[in-house]
Amino acid sequence: MEARHLRYALALAEHEHFGRAAGALGIAQPPLSKQIADLEREVGARLFDRTRRGVFPTAAGEAFLARARRALEEIAAAVVDAGRAARGETGRLRLGFIASALLDPLPGVLRRFGRERPDVRLELHEMATSRSTAALVAGELDVAITLGPPRNAGAEHLVSVPIGHDHLIAVVSTAHPYAGRPSVTVDQLRRQRLIVAGGEDEPAVSAGLRTLLGEDSPALGGATVARDVHTIVGLAASGVGVGLGPSRMLAVPRPGTWFCEVTPRRPLPDLILSFAARDHSPVLGAFLDTIRRNCPAVGAALDDRLRARRAEPG
Repeated sequence: MEARHLRYALALAEHEHFGRAAGALGIAQPPLSKQIADLEREVGARLFDRTRRGVFPTAAGEAFLARARRALEEIAAAVVDAGRAARGETGRLRLGFIASALLDPLPGVLRRFGRERPDVRLELHEMATSRSTAALVAGELDVAITLGPPRNAGAEHLVSVPIGHDHLIAVVSTAHPYAGRPSVTVDQLRRQRLIVAGGEDEPAVSAGLRTLLGEDSPALGGATVARDVHTIVGLAASGVGVGLGPSRMLAVPRPGTWFCEVTPRRPLPDLILSFAARDHSPVLGAFLDTIRRNCPAVGAALDDRLRARRAEPG
């Protein structure tokens, strides 16, 4: 039994005449009569009474047609659902990100994606670079935004592209002696109580600070460890010490704080977006298209990276 058999039966019930039903279906009357007879043999019951006044459903036919109508509606809905899924309009996207990505550019991307793909289920997980990279490699995430490129085992199977550049800045409370200064030097930082990101969570940042301040720096050894940039700013506002973090912290000024440049300027690892090279899901494609439209420079770099990946041997 095929969907066309159901359509033929419904057309015959509507027009109550083989000739009119055949005309509506765009086929000749003899093939329609044969298909209805074949359908009745398959069902094992007479579905239509053929009378001089016309062709009318039997009790068995009425029961069959009710189900046939619903079956065709489900088939039509299945076609629509399949098309939406193929266009990335439904499904699930699992995104892991570091907190500083919420300063820029993630809010704009998420707003646009949510507006354009309201039926995609977004699963958002704030997590440190080391954890999100491992989760991405393990297939537990679809996209990860990290500080610095992924370096875990399996990272060679990921596509990664920079989506943000940063340099180190300092943040202090307005009661701190550095408040009002445009900049502080590395030597001055060595004499301060510092607030920094954890080395286990953000190893690239931790390594950069050790290079900047010295491997055995007492300032680093006694530093307060914060989970994310929001905690760094909050602790600095509370007078705990001098917070060190990415320049994107400037996007969320907090009352009672002052930001200083660190001289000489120290670049931080790029903010990196990564996903599995083998992942060709429509939802991921839709998310990447949103990034292309929201961040054209990132989109161009992404396309260059994908072209280079396709050109790699093997």
